[in-house]
Amino acid sequence: MTAMHNPPHPGRILRQWIEGRSVTEVAHHLGVSRVALSRVLNEQAGISAEMSLRLSEALGTSPDFWFKMQTQFDFWQASRKKRRKVPPLKNVA
Repeated sequence: MTAMHNPPHPGRILRQWIEGRSVTEVAHHLGVSRVALSRVLNEQAGISAEMSLRLSEALGTSPDFWFKMQTQFDFWQASRKKRRKVPPLKNVA
């Protein structure tokens, strides 16, 4: 996977896809709670593999479209955090 510079949260992209529809309507259509969808749309939760499958079926995208977008976002966020360097494991003879 190619690293992207500061990728958007998938919830931001999803908001554009469902523009003109209510969160309640879309949540009902997807078979998820309004709260769960709202958290994704407000960038407070990520898109799970299950949500990715539901979105792909509802929006006509590939299942990995949403999942890869979430992975890119998560990887970028993790790479920006300060953390202790992990040294390479030495080979066991």
